Amino acid sequence: MFFFDPLYLVIAMPALLLALWAQWRVKSAFGQYSQVRSLRGISGAQAARRILDANGLQNVGVERVSGFLSDHYDPSSKTLRLSPDVYDSPSLAAVGVAAHEAGHALQDKQAYTPLQWRSAMVPSVQIGSWLGPIIFFVGLMMSSAVGSTIAWVGLILFAATAVFALVTLPVEFDASRRAKQLLVSQGILGEQELVGVNKVLDAAALTYVAAALQAISTLLYYAYILLGRRD
Repeated sequence: MFFFDPLYLVIAMPALLLALWAQWRVKSAFGQYSQVRSLRGISGAQAARRILDANGLQNVGVERVSGFLSDHYDPSSKTLRLSPDVYDSPSLAAVGVAAHEAGHALQDKQAYTPLQWRSAMVPSVQIGSWLGPIIFFVGLMMSSAVGSTIAWVGLILFAATAVFALVTLPVEFDASRRAKQLLVSQGILGEQELVGVNKVLDAAALTYVAAALQAISTLLYYAYILLGRRD
């Protein structure tokens, strides 16, 4: 009975459509501005290194990793990892993404509170995102009061995913804000070149908004059917 529920589609469809549109915007913007070379010809890796060094982060490494837009900052190892399309390219898209990831390293240095919260939540989210729904539906299939308790445990575990998605929003928005300022202040890009960077980073930010809405809509659906069963 839980393999397909039209109600879930009604609740989740807006967030799903937003996610698909956001992914299209990211690929479109990155594809467009990966063809536009920055005036100074600085690659993504060079831009990241310049920003890090200028802010006293010589201890943070910059590595080339495989994958498409697999770029991320690892606070545990103090390493900024960039995909080939970002690491090697002197395009506006590459420089913008690299600066964004360098922004996360600056957040880490300054003990930016939302980043600390997000890092602390990673273990619980890794468990709750997959185990929570399993526990929830196992409890839901049980008719006893114990089953309801088990379902609530699953719901609470999954709720960590929604909280994590919400905490991620200020982390990502702030990293993009820092990136745009640093690219100009460090002389990597001119003000007129920020138009392309804005489109790439704003499109990427929308994917995080969509992820938060998806997590919240799923959580609301779980809560609705659990409360409905109790009634």
